[in-house]
Amino acid sequence: MALTLGPLLLDAGIDPARALVIRHAFAQESEESGLTGLHADSTHAEILEYTRNQSADTKRFPAVPPGMWVVFIKEGGDQARLWSVVENRSEIANNGIIRTFDVVESELMADLRNRLVIGWRSPRTWRINATTAASYPVVGIADAEPIPFPGFDRLVLSHARLQAVMREHRYASWRTALASVVGIYLITDTDDGRHYVGKADGAESIRQRWNAYATNGHGGNVELRRLDPSSFRFSLLRVFDPSTPTRDIDAAESHFKDALDSRRHGLNRN
Repeated sequence: MALTLGPLLLDAGIDPARALVIRHAFAQESEESGLTGLHADSTHAEILEYTRNQSADTKRFPAVPPGMWVVFIKEGGDQARLWSVVENRSEIANNGIIRTFDVVESELMADLRNRLVIGWRSPRTWRINATTAASYPVVGIADAEPIPFPGFDRLVLSHARLQAVMREHRYASWRTALASVVGIYLITDTDDGRHYVGKADGAESIRQRWNAYATNGHGGNVELRRLDPSSFRFSLLRVFDPSTPTRDIDAAESHFKDALDSRRHGLNRN
């Protein structure tokens, strides 16, 4: 049986009944609104800006659009390639011609961005309910382009991104790098700014330790069990060669707990 868009939406945690599917096409500047259209060289930011501005005519765009928009870009004939999934937070402006929405990119289906191509059965329709688009056929899924490892000192990951790093082929070099070191890491709860300082030492690499967080969200840490891992941000404070004596790693961990005051005002219990 041929693969359709529906199972991919459900696998990503997107309820088709609460999502809109949009297909952008290349266009010149709109005479009606004066907004710049899309072209082959449009940047990511320009596409996002184009997406957030929609017609005030409710016959052309829903009066109350759903919270998730799955955005494709037309690609030859009746095909469309996934650009991104965005979360619609609210309508923030309406001048009678254009409504502007507060939309932010979601990590949902991030592994399929620019890779997923579907057949678009309604050539004259540029937006449809996801329940309808769910039956659209998947034409192909291209191999993922490898993403270069940014370096230990530039690594800042959301929990969703951490899960992708531990799972997806395009992050293979990241996993190799994280498996090569032990050290001290930081988890920040972005809901309230509290910190948790942790370590990976001995036979346990940073990759192994972080894989536990990717799997269950708390890595066995008591204070983290009560919290929502979707608000966690992961970074590295200091990395060591695996041959480094445990006492040196322990000393570094204690230093960062003191420096960040994570025992009294954070998430460390000791």
